[in-house]
Amino acid sequence: MTALLSESPATSITDPFTETPLPAFGVELDRYEFTPAEIVVADRTRRATIGAVVPAYNEAATIKSVLKGLLRQTRLPDVVHVVVNNTSDKTFAKASKLAGEHTVVRKGVEQTTRVYVHDLGTLADKKVGALNYGYRLVQGADYLLGVDGDTVLAKDAVERLEEEMSSDPRIGGISAIYTVDATDAGPGLPRFLLTGQRAQFAAFNMQNLLRGRNMAVLGGQASLFRMAALEAVMAAHHQRNPWVSDSEVEDSLLSLQIKSLGFSTKISATARATVGGMTTLRALDGQQVKWNYGAIDLMWPGQRGDTQGQPFHPNLRLRWMENMGMLVNAATRLLFGMLLLGALSIQAFEFSPVWLLPPLVAIALNVRTALSIKGRTWRDVLFAATLVPAELYMWIRIGHFVRAWSKFLSHSRTDNWAAQAKAERGAGWAYLSPLLVGVVVLAAVAWIWTTLPLVAQSTVLAIGWPVLGIITVVQTLLMLRRLVRRQHGYQA
Repeated sequence: MTALLSESPATSITDPFTETPLPAFGVELDRYEFTPAEIVVADRTRRATIGAVVPAYNEAATIKSVLKGLLRQTRLPDVVHVVVNNTSDKTFAKASKLAGEHTVVRKGVEQTTRVYVHDLGTLADKKVGALNYGYRLVQGADYLLGVDGDTVLAKDAVERLEEEMSSDPRIGGISAIYTVDATDAGPGLPRFLLTGQRAQFAAFNMQNLLRGRNMAVLGGQASLFRMAALEAVMAAHHQRNPWVSDSEVEDSLLSLQIKSLGFSTKISATARATVGGMTTLRALDGQQVKWNYGAIDLMWPGQRGDTQGQPFHPNLRLRWMENMGMLVNAATRLLFGMLLLGALSIQAFEFSPVWLLPPLVAIALNVRTALSIKGRTWRDVLFAATLVPAELYMWIRIGHFVRAWSKFLSHSRTDNWAAQAKAERGAGWAYLSPLLVGVVVLAAVAWIWTTLPLVAQSTVLAIGWPVLGIITVVQTLLMLRRLVRRQHGYQA
């Protein structure tokens, strides 16, 4: 019930959105007491407009599922633009079957959207060029919804993203919680890799959720951007478009820029999306090395022309933690293996039950992460509880970590986008390089060890074991802290 106003034609004001009278200066209310259910001044609200942009590169296998996912939303985007680029398969033909106007009734309300499909042929800027083309197509909308060509949104994802975005004008962008789809994975290696990626993404999502839902990366998988924030980024950085090709990780760079201008970058508490995963070691290596290399590029000061690294940026703190964590994980495993083999070689090995504590804590933490996955399967839990699969996947990730840092420190300027595309086609052998280098290094260490006198070998073991013990204690305490930390009902 709206409060009554004194009828004074000279001072009466009408809300332009709700067409209800509003009190103004010099206007007196007819009464003085109002119940909580009564509205004195109606909120000036209106339905926001959302333009969805779907960059698609060789997505013939998934593009129809992606578009059907958008069309069954409880809140339809007002327009959907599929931007096909650098494609050699039937992505355009399959997407075109869903082009046109679509009208649905949701909760008794009729909603209409239009799907447009654009084939841009060969773009030098690849996905970045497709995103910027889509941005120009939806200019005038309130929000831009970016969805990858292999990402299927939960049916209420757009509605939930919009509700969270509109509830706080400080939010410049918000990402859905995404997980890897492993339903159609074949047996053996593909299923193992997809399960590992599900665990990796779950840990990443939970870290962001528990850090005030601050999202370091508004990933292209499924993110809603405030158009005003994108325009502010362009003006502040003198950019022609929101996304630039200066970085290997265009989404991370844009997220940093949005955050730097005073907007917040968030991960949704409830909106969800399912993404396609990598089913071969080659493809996974290409994707992860590109991500890691791009993150390092942003962390390190002044790497790419005018797009300088920002090592102390708030959005990069989690990146630094990830890299330091991977360094410690690699160091402890290598050091333990070499010390164990060295002790066995001179018959100086003595087992202690205390050594079982770190693996047990790691198992408990992995299981808790697996149980936090919404829609988890028995494979997710078994992967975490048996330790061996999780440990193998960790070694794979260490290989990606080493490859990315090696490329960066050697000032390699290869096109990592092209390298990932090549790997996804099943070409290239670079993913085996960490294994080959590891074998050579271990062989060299073994040879050096055999040349040392017994006294020197004993001295190395006497120093090495305590150093490893200190590092492991600190690492175990950090895992325990994560293990006992409250998750506040969040699901990854």
